[in-house]
Amino acid sequence: MILRSENTGMTDTRRLITLGLFVAVAGVLHAVEAWLPLPVPVPGAKLGLANIVTLAVIVLFGWRDALAVAAVRVVLGTLLSGAFLGPSFALGMSGAVASTLAMAYAWRRWQPALSLVGISVVGAVVHNLAQIGVASVIVNNVALLWYLPYLVLFALPTGMATGFTAAYFLAKFPRAGG
Repeated sequence: MILRSENTGMTDTRRLITLGLFVAVAGVLHAVEAWLPLPVPVPGAKLGLANIVTLAVIVLFGWRDALAVAAVRVVLGTLLSGAFLGPSFALGMSGAVASTLAMAYAWRRWQPALSLVGISVVGAVVHNLAQIGVASVIVNNVALLWYLPYLVLFALPTGMATGFTAAYFLAKFPRAGG
């Protein structure tokens, strides 16, 4: 008896292999992003490249698998960088979980009225909200909230770029299960 995933028609083995590949791609994007110097005056601002994968997994497999991929990416990324269970882990995990849940909700409730690009912007903004909230708790200072408008402004173009890239990828991704 061959078990097939309800969402994709893939066998369970093929689905796990595909999700494993998505984790690997997200991990590589996470590492590449850490190496890229951004010429912006907003410390801590990032492009959110790994969210391309998270958004694709939401569309292809659903929110549970996307949450698992995002969490594994953060765990592996912080393990490999030596920051596991430190402040970077807390910031990364809070942003990944919050943005994945926000994008999944937006995908389920607001799509097609809100495009993949809009859903990605929602994820980018929520990611920043979560990280600023956790950072404020870590340093025990709500003064970090003044930084939020700058991060939200930066989240708009990066979220759009991530959304356009995810939409392009999904248009090219083979949907046939087997």
